[in-house]
Amino acid sequence: MIPKPVRPLTAEFVGMVLFVFLGGASIVMNGATAGALGLVGVAAVHGVGMAIIVSATMGISSGYINPAITFALWIARKIDARTAAAYVVVQLAGALLGAYLVSALLPGGSVRGALAGAPQLGASVTFLQGIWIEAVLTFFLVSAVFGTAVSSDAPRIGGFGIGLAIFVDALVGGHLTGAMMNPARALGPAIVGHALDGQAVYWIGPLVGAAVAALLWRTVLLPR
Repeated sequence: MIPKPVRPLTAEFVGMVLFVFLGGASIVMNGATAGALGLVGVAAVHGVGMAIIVSATMGISSGYINPAITFALWIARKIDARTAAAYVVVQLAGALLGAYLVSALLPGGSVRGALAGAPQLGASVTFLQGIWIEAVLTFFLVSAVFGTAVSSDAPRIGGFGIGLAIFVDALVGGHLTGAMMNPARALGPAIVGHALDGQAVYWIGPLVGAAVAALLWRTVLLPR
């Protein structure tokens, strides 16, 4: 018999592997095809990909697939600290494997040119601006999670609302910060692509945005 914790941890791991592979591959292939996908195409891959992954894993692990969302649900007391920590560990491991798959399976020159799909701050974006942009984008994403999946009043639409939030965030912030809203999605490709500069942006910003959204929903917006 498979131990009970194995199923959700496996779902989070596999979900993150797929998300990082698909997201990183979209950036790599956009560069390899001289921008054929464009910002809209890359945003769609991230948004639609996550919508499918969340819908597939929601009944097993609740479909967090993001340390910032895991953090938000812990703040909102929807997950205990031990489970949250285990989720974050497997999410980071999944992100690393997903990034290694991008490096191993796609053309080497294109992978190196795109830093394996790692995010970079735009030329006009400062470190502090990057943090605030990621915080605001993550606030929107986490609000979508609470409003479409966590709340007992939420419409049962699977991962559709969450995927749309990622799509919109990516359109707005793609050229500014890469619109990660997900520390694991940023870190895995950064390790593989040797592009760790500025990684603090993709931890501080999403965790701040997630915390603010979680506190708002826990204290005001969730039904009693």
